[in-house]
Amino acid sequence: MEPLTEQQIRAAFVNCTKGEAKRLHIPRDLAERPWDDLDCLGWRDPQAPARAYLVVELAGRPHAVRLRTSPAGSWQTRRSMCSMCLTTHGDVSLMVAPRAGKAGQQGNSVGAYMCADLACSLYVRGKKDPGAGGRLPETLTLEEKIHRTVANLAAFVAKVTTA
Repeated sequence: MEPLTEQQIRAAFVNCTKGEAKRLHIPRDLAERPWDDLDCLGWRDPQAPARAYLVVELAGRPHAVRLRTSPAGSWQTRRSMCSMCLTTHGDVSLMVAPRAGKAGQQGNSVGAYMCADLACSLYVRGKKDPGAGGRLPETLTLEEKIHRTVANLAAFVAKVTTA
């Protein structure tokens, strides 16, 4: 993923108003993020831990999604599998995104179990340790695992943006 600016991220939101996008908290450490290892940029709002955000590059441009989840520390402690990167660990949470447009205004949403810290890219690459048994044995190459994660992220964003 190419490095993104705060302005690019705010303009990329597909399921909130421009005013909401303007008010949300963007990470201050964008310059220090490991962009070469990221297929998506995800973060939780430190001032409102039940809010999370995900930015995925699709067709050469960023698409950002506003999510809601359980506050940090309140999700289940049993091990679950992230539906994006297929990593199993205790920090997996149900993330729910309001759908884009009229459907979202009517209260429709899309949910998926994701790594609570939204660090799927780092788990897939082994840059972050999910703990014992976090990565199931697979015959796929690293590139194939990355491709699968990107496809899962793209499918989630597509569900958010389709009517």
